[in-house]
Amino acid sequence: MSQYVSRLGGHRVAPRLRFPGGRTGAFAGGHRKPRRVAMLSVHTSPLHQPGTGDAGGMNVYIVELAKRLAAINIEVEIFTRATTGSLRPAVELAPGVLVRHVDAGPYEGLAKEDLPAQLCAFTHGVMQAWAGQRPGYYDLVHSHYWLSGQVGWLAAQRWGVPLVHAMHTMAKVKNASLAEGDTPEPAARVIGETQIVDAADRLIANTSEEADDLVRFYGAAPSSVAVVHPGVNLDRFRPADGRAAARARLGLPQDALVPLFAGRIQPLKAPDVLLRAVAVLLERDPSLRRRIVVPVVGGPSGSGLAKPEGLQKLAARLGIADVVRFQPPVGQDQLADWFRAASVLVMPSYSESFGLVAIEAQAAGTPVVAAAVGGLPVAVRDGESGFLIPGHDPAEYARALERFVTTPGLVDRMGAAAAAHAQSFGWDTAASATADVYTAAMHEHRRRARTRQG
Repeated sequence: MSQYVSRLGGHRVAPRLRFPGGRTGAFAGGHRKPRRVAMLSVHTSPLHQPGTGDAGGMNVYIVELAKRLAAINIEVEIFTRATTGSLRPAVELAPGVLVRHVDAGPYEGLAKEDLPAQLCAFTHGVMQAWAGQRPGYYDLVHSHYWLSGQVGWLAAQRWGVPLVHAMHTMAKVKNASLAEGDTPEPAARVIGETQIVDAADRLIANTSEEADDLVRFYGAAPSSVAVVHPGVNLDRFRPADGRAAARARLGLPQDALVPLFAGRIQPLKAPDVLLRAVAVLLERDPSLRRRIVVPVVGGPSGSGLAKPEGLQKLAARLGIADVVRFQPPVGQDQLADWFRAASVLVMPSYSESFGLVAIEAQAAGTPVVAAAVGGLPVAVRDGESGFLIPGHDPAEYARALERFVTTPGLVDRMGAAAAAHAQSFGWDTAASATADVYTAAMHEHRRRARTRQG
């Protein structure tokens, strides 16, 4: 990990950002932080409801990061594709955070896979917004996901400013661990991501494992990769008035085992593994059927849109439709209540760059059973705040869930440890670390410009 420019939250002690000359610290050596950042999110708007369509953890990430950057006097303008004509061209999300809607393709009916054909139109809209400003209006471009990176690459070069990019997910990593029946990411995405890695001044990775993947799969220079853990809104996601009160509000039995799935319903997220695990659990102990409720909170997304009723049909085939409760995506405040109400959050994903939902659930006082993939081993303390499962065998998940049935007080003990663990993942820390990455990128960009001129 020492080869990376790093700034980590979490329970591990990590190096601070290092600047030329050996100085360390936030905005070290008097290097100027940016005044205004152009943040790009082509395929999903920060105004969209997480858990619907392509909206998920990245939406939460962008919203919370932008707000916290504004709080430390870095203005953020977020460019996203317009998906309805009813929104104004520019909407204030929060003081210091502006969302700009760019017309690029039809408002509705355009799948994410079709968006590469609209990147030229999107870039034109971004350039139009820039042309109406004074010179030097944006100090830096921060792009999210590969589609935005393609636009950010051109914008940063045209404006003469650094490009900072966050992959969030990577095609080569996803293709290396595909769920059964899932569709591989196309070669065009792999090529696009490789180009962005070469073009970016800094790459932000959620975990050291993601940083390793950038180096191993895409040939990123280790010195260009900064590790910054995402945060969690600790004001919203907290134990609050407890599990009993949350269950009363949601109409859940007080004495039930409640294993929760929350997220986009698609093969990558593997909600089917939870359902199969519950079927195994009930086969072992039929009496448990009277005191188990399995909420699935979220909507079809990605390749899951091809079979939107697939999970309901699976529950029926497994003979557990009577204990599964399907809920549409909910707002962040109600999602926090679902986390509080649950006995355990189950995340059997095949790939997760970080697993923000796992931290949100823990912050609400709920343990997590998760696949030991991607950033989840950082998000979950195995044996303390939850259990990490190698692989996706439903029987293994059933055994983990069974421990919460047979061990009195385990939910409460692990829940308390989970809430304590999540405290180190506040967004203020993430924003400060991101600002340090911006500062280092600007300093390096200016240094290289002087060298070229000399």
